[in-house]
Amino acid sequence: MAQTTSKPRASTPASTRSGVTRRWLGVSGAVVLTVLVVALLYTGAAAPRELSDPGTFTRWALPLSKGIHNIALSAVIGSLIFAVGILPLHLTWSGNRRKGQHDDGVEHPAFTRTMTLAAGAAVLWTLSALAVMVLTYSDVAGIPLSGDPSYTEGLLAFLTDFDTGRAWLSESIIAAVVATLTFGVRNLTGLALTTILAFGGLVPLSLIGHAAGGDDHYGAVNSIALHLLGVTAWVGGIIVLAVISPKLSAGAVQPLTGAGSPRATDRDITAVVLQRFSTLAGLAFVLVFFSGVINASIRMADPTQLATEWGTLVLIKAAGTILLGVIGYMHRKWIIPQLDVRKTAKAVLWQLITVELVIMAAVSGVAVALARTAPPVPEELQPDATPARILTGYDLPPELTPLRWLTVWRWDWLWVAFAVIVAVAYVLGMLKVRRRGDRWPVLRAISWMVGLAALTYVTSGAPTVYGMVLFSAHMVGHMALTMVVPLFLVLGAPVTLALKALTPRQDGTRGIREWILIGVHSRFSKLITHPLFAAANFAGSIIIFYFSPLFGLALRYHVGHELMNLHFLLTGYLFVLTMIGSDPVPKRAPYPLRLLLLFATMAFHAFFGVTLMGGTSLLQASWFGNMGRDWGPSALVDQQLGGAVTWGIGEIPTLAVALGVAVVWSRSDARERKRVDRAAERTHDAELDAYNNMFAKLQEQDRKRGM
Repeated sequence: MAQTTSKPRASTPASTRSGVTRRWLGVSGAVVLTVLVVALLYTGAAAPRELSDPGTFTRWALPLSKGIHNIALSAVIGSLIFAVGILPLHLTWSGNRRKGQHDDGVEHPAFTRTMTLAAGAAVLWTLSALAVMVLTYSDVAGIPLSGDPSYTEGLLAFLTDFDTGRAWLSESIIAAVVATLTFGVRNLTGLALTTILAFGGLVPLSLIGHAAGGDDHYGAVNSIALHLLGVTAWVGGIIVLAVISPKLSAGAVQPLTGAGSPRATDRDITAVVLQRFSTLAGLAFVLVFFSGVINASIRMADPTQLATEWGTLVLIKAAGTILLGVIGYMHRKWIIPQLDVRKTAKAVLWQLITVELVIMAAVSGVAVALARTAPPVPEELQPDATPARILTGYDLPPELTPLRWLTVWRWDWLWVAFAVIVAVAYVLGMLKVRRRGDRWPVLRAISWMVGLAALTYVTSGAPTVYGMVLFSAHMVGHMALTMVVPLFLVLGAPVTLALKALTPRQDGTRGIREWILIGVHSRFSKLITHPLFAAANFAGSIIIFYFSPLFGLALRYHVGHELMNLHFLLTGYLFVLTMIGSDPVPKRAPYPLRLLLLFATMAFHAFFGVTLMGGTSLLQASWFGNMGRDWGPSALVDQQLGGAVTWGIGEIPTLAVALGVAVVWSRSDARERKRVDRAAERTHDAELDAYNNMFAKLQEQDRKRGM
């Protein structure tokens, strides 16, 4: 019997859609260039300087290179996100194989094209980063590009001795490594690590440019980091959609080996891909819009400065962002639900995506010009800056009083965004579980919210503000992050809730639920959640951190400060999780060992605290000793007070955890007794009867021997 073939559906041919995609990508590139040129002319950012002019080529090539760099970086991150969590890696089987079974040898065409885009964009990212690095030196030094040996020596000094140079050098190295990995890695776990590394390329960018100065350095850096995070995921996703659109609905059945053999089918996955990206794009829009508002407010002294050239560009960028958000809302609410119902919906969808791509190109051009335009608020350090301003980037706060522990705030927008996002996700997950008819304890939700509130206070309240000038306040924040916040977060059982609320995927892709399970069962998880490792890390890291240069790096560098907060939080969370957590971990310690580890860490914290209380040498004397405080105790007395804080705060939560271990132990024994009783009822005490019979036989044998 002749083999039948499926009838192709009436749709635009893939070759035609590929031509349309290339045309619109070209149009978008022209829009970026046009808008960038107009914006630079409007603001005068590319005009010749009276002093130290780098030349016409540098003035125009630098913003153009930055525009190419930003688009390439977005395309890389967007491609990797799609490869790791949105697109299927392999084709699915039809015919003789079970429906939904995957072929490990045949890549899905959309995945293949996505990784091709990632590799090409990564190469462009690397080259553009190198170009920006060289052109930035020419711009900062006010020297035209040349092959003079003195120019090369100056460039090397710029890359090693100045923050901006080091940032672009780091960016170029990260881009080169990511480019290499995108060519060779096809394992999803390896691609996930590559994605994390690509996101790491945003860190140097957030530390330079307009984030490098101003009245709120940390706020500016964090808001730009959130802005870049949202922009790259959003813009990169739209670029990927435009490139892979012909491969989402090819609809052709492809024979693999011959007649009668299983066949791999490229199903229409347009709706599923867009639904997944729509959720990500919605979150990205919120991050982009609100981080942009925060950053703009830091750069302005009052709203009237929106009338300046810089303010005009900000308003244009904000309007474009809102318009893009409206289009995204149209995707989610009107177009995507009709893809399987109306034949014309798909044509409308791709029209909207091309319009969105062009608008994004225009907004990207405005953003590059905005970065080249001086904001209204000066960013340079003033000549009469105080010692505290020079060291910390902020003026010395007023004397610390009991009331100011509650009223003094400086928002850390990274942690605020984290707290808001996971709080909303937790509530949505709890509601989903309850709508399904399952039970989720309210006390767990309350504990989670209390933990997030405490986290926000520690990272944005007085412990952070005064922790930069007082060692004792710093230790309050440290011990709260390590002992208090994790206690409440662990009791919230977020991993268990996520596994209950998230729906397992059936198409071979890895969503959040799948990645959680992989993480929980990984070898790395087995290491860091091992009770002995968690306890050693919890107790030992405090010594390593404070008696090494790491403490100084955390004080002087914003990245170090944020990594310090993250480390303390994770260290405490993992330790408490191994003690009393209900979330799944590869291995749990017996209850007696848990109590032993708890009391050992308590003794260790007490030893550290007593050492500080009796110490006569000042930790980081060049920092705390040169703050210029005219209030409060001396730096050494304050450090000794910090030792008492370490001892005091560390003991109470540890005792609370020990009490929790005792309670969990008691409940475990009670459950075991109930299990044994139920088993005895089912078997009519068969185990007990067998046990008694064994002793009866032994007694009978002894009696016979004695006869």
